[in-house]
Amino acid sequence: MKLYDYILSPSCYKVRLLAALTDTEMSLRPVDFHPGEEHRGPELMALNPAGSIPILEDGELILTESSAILVYIASRNGPEWMGDGSPQASARIAQWLAFSSRLTASLGGARLSEMLLRPGDLKALQKAGTLALRELEAALFEQHLRGMQFLVSDRPTIADIACFPYVALAPDGSVSLDPYPGIRKWMRSLRALDGFIEMPGIHRLHELKPEPSLEPEHG
Repeated sequence: MKLYDYILSPSCYKVRLLAALTDTEMSLRPVDFHPGEEHRGPELMALNPAGSIPILEDGELILTESSAILVYIASRNGPEWMGDGSPQASARIAQWLAFSSRLTASLGGARLSEMLLRPGDLKALQKAGTLALRELEAALFEQHLRGMQFLVSDRPTIADIACFPYVALAPDGSVSLDPYPGIRKWMRSLRALDGFIEMPGIHRLHELKPEPSLEPEHG
């Protein structure tokens, strides 16, 4: 497998992270995304006319959407990352993969606006990102009540990998994660996984104060 990769891209990082967690061998082909905009050059446009990355090349197969790449890697090398195989788990994973695209559009858009000065309505992007975070926090609280720390089951799936990077980097778009203890606890659980790798702005778990319990207080 060869990944056309940009080190600062959360979508590319999703692929690198799952590859690391599943011991999937993959070569990286760095792309000069900024400022060179190589992803819009003739070589990469021939692979992906949408002009976006990541792009995964595996023999004659070319995949250009991060969610599809996650499904492919998990199906080949880490089937446990696809859940228990039940229709319910498969549907919930598909739903979270769709949700991850909302995170990309909102939190990712705010990050691009703040960091790379890309055009966009920053306040609207931040508002949409905040609404998505509230939805994610509520879902994680429901999972906590079921005794599960991840989005679909008691172990991580590609649903978690798809949603994690843009959430973790929300502060780059001036969207605070302080109001969301469930999200912070979920991120700690992912960062504690064996094989976890970093990207700029997302670090390994080290010397962090414990998150407060999500259990309701009783007076």
